[in-house]
Amino acid sequence: MRFSLACAAAAVLAPCCLQAQNNCADDRDGAAADTTGEIVVTGEFRRTPLDKLPASVSVIDDEEIQARNARHLEDILALAPNVSIAGGASRSRFFQIRGIGERGQFNEPLNPSVGVLMDGVDLSAAATAAALLDIEQVEVFHGPQGTRYGANALAGLINIKTHSPTDTLEGRASMEAGNHDTWTLNGVLSGPLSETLGLRLAAQQHRSAGFLRNAYLSRNDTNSRDERTFRGKLRWRPRANATVDMLFGYVDIDNGYDAFSLDNNRVVLSDEPGRDAQETLFGSLALSWIGTAFGVEGTIGAAQSDSVYGYDEDWTYEGFHPFAYSSTDYYFRDRRNLTGEVRLLSQAPSRLFGGATDWTVGVYALDRREDLHRKYTFGSPFNSRFTERRAALFGQLQSTAGTRHTITIGMRFERHEATYVDSSALAFAPADNLFGWRLTLDRSLGNAAMAYGSISRGYKAGGFNTDGSLDADLRQYNPETLMNFELGLKGATWQHRLSARLAIFHMRRRNVQIASSLTRVRGDGSSEFIQYTGNAAEGTNTGVEAEMLLQPAPALEIAASLGVLRSKYLAFVNATGESLDGREQAHAPGYQFSIRGRYNITDDWYAELGAEGRDAFYFSDSHALRSRPYELLNAAVGLARGPWEVRLWGRNLAGQDYAVRGYFFGNDPRLGYADHGYTQLGAPRQFGITATFTLN
Repeated sequence: MRFSLACAAAAVLAPCCLQAQNNCADDRDGAAADTTGEIVVTGEFRRTPLDKLPASVSVIDDEEIQARNARHLEDILALAPNVSIAGGASRSRFFQIRGIGERGQFNEPLNPSVGVLMDGVDLSAAATAAALLDIEQVEVFHGPQGTRYGANALAGLINIKTHSPTDTLEGRASMEAGNHDTWTLNGVLSGPLSETLGLRLAAQQHRSAGFLRNAYLSRNDTNSRDERTFRGKLRWRPRANATVDMLFGYVDIDNGYDAFSLDNNRVVLSDEPGRDAQETLFGSLALSWIGTAFGVEGTIGAAQSDSVYGYDEDWTYEGFHPFAYSSTDYYFRDRRNLTGEVRLLSQAPSRLFGGATDWTVGVYALDRREDLHRKYTFGSPFNSRFTERRAALFGQLQSTAGTRHTITIGMRFERHEATYVDSSALAFAPADNLFGWRLTLDRSLGNAAMAYGSISRGYKAGGFNTDGSLDADLRQYNPETLMNFELGLKGATWQHRLSARLAIFHMRRRNVQIASSLTRVRGDGSSEFIQYTGNAAEGTNTGVEAEMLLQPAPALEIAASLGVLRSKYLAFVNATGESLDGREQAHAPGYQFSIRGRYNITDDWYAELGAEGRDAFYFSDSHALRSRPYELLNAAVGLARGPWEVRLWGRNLAGQDYAVRGYFFGNDPRLGYADHGYTQLGAPRQFGITATFTLN
């Protein structure tokens, strides 16, 4: 199946790239490239058109976000190849790229493998706050970003860019209603305050009863969503060559968390449903100044987040079974982080080696604090404090070699220091010197196509485990490093009505950080479920990423993506003594795909149809429980007339049951607490209607 999918991707992309190469002579002779709708990636050192960036990057724009009625990252990331999400909360806030990434958090501090940024604000440890309100585009960087973003981007980066204030008065108001008692209200207003100052404001309220029924409490809202978002952006242009952007945002999430059933269905029995709430205040200040010899770009980002995450650990009610136990587990966190970056970028007069080489140098700093208070039925109140500091120096050279070739060399040195103390007398103070780099060679095949090859090194800081009654030798783990080898093709043809991107990669991981778990039986017969992170010897991740956009007729547009992934561990024995040598890594499906099309029936009416799916995958590295392959069908029909647009939409129309998180341990007294597999299900069939009014 994987081989067939990879061949299909090559079959789609090869004609495009070969045709683009055949047209090189025409491009060099002065045929102007069609730049209509050109996508520009903002997460690199320099703003670069997507089809000229020598890296595997997926961009999901505002139009696609609106078409999917997306409220959160979990609603759109299936469009990017080799990107997965893990549940375990009311919203999926843990992401995996190319099979690498965290899947949950309990006692321990989190060092993410996939970073999440919004206009320079680091939301990696609080990604539920990354609501997709008034977003210009989401950029998914595949593979290690050891030069650009360092330790929080071993697997990749999700960079979110919000819309900027406009030069004229614009606005939008939207109302949405759907099944499961779902409704959403949002509005955007943007325009100038003066000749040099602009303001953009956006607000949203989203509510849903959730997708489960609590039979014991006779309620359908114990896994509900209640989410409020407000965001504003100021843009000041004191001079033609200077811009100052200020972002400020507030997110208030008060969701229920009642997601697991002993019978693995959508009927739960909890008598004390949990909660997944978060209140986050964040902001950033960005400066861009372009001088004659060089430019200066600087960003300061800050976020403060108070959260509570808790659940009914036994999943049942008192009296459910004679041998049943009853407990709850709650985690209260106060997170604060401050980041800053300044970089200098060459302009034409300061280029090196006869004007052939652009340069970039910069510094980065992070200061983060996280306080945790845990309230658990089977233990005394637990408190901990974690602080983290990072400082980095980075640089990059980008040199042209002839008329077609460009060589890019980048390096980053990072110092990581952390301290941890808690009420159980645990204390850690790890410190690491970390180093990342990349080397890229790209060749222009004319204005319409390019090919590239790259080698890059990523890294992730070491850490420690604090959960439960772990043994001393399982408490700390070492930094992980990763080598990424990548080849890519990007091209467009047929007057830019067909564009495609293809990347083939092989990643070699050293000291792989693996999330594992242990189950220990207490004296009363109940189970203690302990999550921890350890190191395996090695791992490999190899695959293909392909994306295509086709417009065969003015009224029809088709977009598709495909990810193929083969991952495995080498010389790894898990906590139970089982050898996983050669086994696939967790949350690393062998394939995933998406295809969607839009047809404009008339000037006013349109229809959309899409499908997405993925292969089976292991839920964890500590057991053999796997998901099932699945495919989801989505559709919409809409009317756009004047300032009004009305959409009737549906997602997962076939009502497919699919799992986003899985555990294997004993929690059912009817089975004598024997180990058993439990899964958290993704969203069921949803449908609704959305009305939008646009002010231009």
